[in-house]
Amino acid sequence: PPPRRSGAVMNRIGPNAILQLVPVLDQVLGPRHRDELLAAAGIACLPDGTSMVDEVPVARLHQALRRRWPGEAADIAARAGRGTGDYILANRIPGAAKRILKVLPAGLRARVLARAIAKHAWTFAGSGRFRVVSSDPPVFEIARNPVVRNEHAPAPICVWHAQVFERLYRALVADDYRATETDCGAVHGEVCRFALTRLGQPG
Repeated sequence: PPPRRSGAVMNRIGPNAILQLVPVLDQVLGPRHRDELLAAAGIACLPDGTSMVDEVPVARLHQALRRRWPGEAADIAARAGRGTGDYILANRIPGAAKRILKVLPAGLRARVLARAIAKHAWTFAGSGRFRVVSSDPPVFEIARNPVVRNEHAPAPICVWHAQVFERLYRALVADDYRATETDCGAVHGEVCRFALTRLGQPG
C-alpha cells in the first residue's frame, strides 16, 4: 500500500515511472544506452515494483532521456506511459470494478474514473499537487510536477503522464479518447494540465 500522507511532503512516486520505461529503452536505444541513462540518473539497481521509489532519480531519468535523446524521447515516454496504463489495468483495478464500469453510461464512467485517479494520484504525481479540474470532460492538473521540476522546454513534455491517462480512459470509458497536455510546468513553471477529449467532439 502507498505510504500515508502526513504533514511532510511526500517525495515518493510509483515504481512504474522507471520500470515501464526500461524495456522501451532497451527496444529503442539498446541496453548500453539504457545503462548510460540509468547511471546518469543515479539508479544503480531497478526497483522490485512492490513499493514506492524516490521521485528524484525518476525525474533525473526522464530528464536525461529528453536531454540526451530529444528525437526519440517523446515516443519512448509515450510507449512507457501506455505500458504503465496496461500495468494498472491488469494489476490495480479489480475485475468486478471493471464489470461495473462497463454497464454505466460513459459520462458516469468518466466521473468515476476521475475520482479513482485522484485517489491514487501518488502513483504518478509524487510530491506534486494533483487536482481534478473537471471530471466530464476530464481535465487534470499537477502543480509542481516532480518529473519536470526545474526543467525548461518550449512546448509541453509530459508525454508519459498524458499516455497513462489516455490508456485508462480508452480502456475503461471509450476507445476514442485522446489526452493532450495543454499546459506544462516546464513551459510556464506553474502547472501541468491534461485534457481528455473524445475524437470528433469539441475539446
